[in-house]
Amino acid sequence: MNIQKSSHNNSLTFSISGRIDTSTSPKLEQELKNSINDCTELTFDFAQVEYISSAGLRVLLSAQKTMNKQGSMKLKNVHENIMEIFEVTGFTDILNIE
Repeated sequence: MNIQKSSHNNSLTFSISGRIDTSTSPKLEQELKNSINDCTELTFDFAQVEYISSAGLRVLLSAQKTMNKQGSMKLKNVHENIMEIFEVTGFTDILNIE
């Protein structure tokens, strides 16, 4: 998994490529903890995400809870196979997916 971050004012975008699974999700979680303190708008670009496991879903849920207190969070460019995982797990009701 590779993570590219870009920020503008209080807006932060994480462009992720590869797999978000048990071995890579701690890296994403740490990057989020180090980056979102002053963020009011968090965006995940999932255009290059191939797979997400329950560990990755947990990181997204944690980020959503944090952003509910300090701003907003959205996911964009989610592929059909990842969207199916969000639908089956009920994450479509929790996350703002464009």
